Amino acid sequence: MTTLYTEDHEWLQIDGDIVTVGITDFAQSQLGDVVFVELPKVGRALKKAEAAAVVESVKAASDVYAPITGEVVEINDGLAAEPALVNSDAESKAWFFKLKLADKSELDGLMDAEAYKAHSA
Repeated sequence: MTTLYTEDHEWLQIDGDIVTVGITDFAQSQLGDVVFVELPKVGRALKKAEAAAVVESVKAASDVYAPITGEVVEINDGLAAEPALVNSDAESKAWFFKLKLADKSELDGLMDAEAYKAHSA
């Protein structure tokens, strides 16, 4: 599996043509305590850079953007019941949704872990 990052602080874990999407630890630390997460519906077609989900914290509400074009094939229902999971495990258990990859070339503009670390420093 490959993990890539966006400039908007989303991470993507690529496993074949299924891409798991979440927000980075840096993003959750900037948000503060997460109190609500709104996820897209399964079956929804998303275009790259389209608002896909919403994260609300005690500080603000922020959109989570689709880092690639694809169809939502699964959502993390656990986040509705336990939105604070985003704060405690942002880059693992607190994934937001999974997309079926529509265009593999869209992955080309994303950053690897080293480039992301430099970007968010």
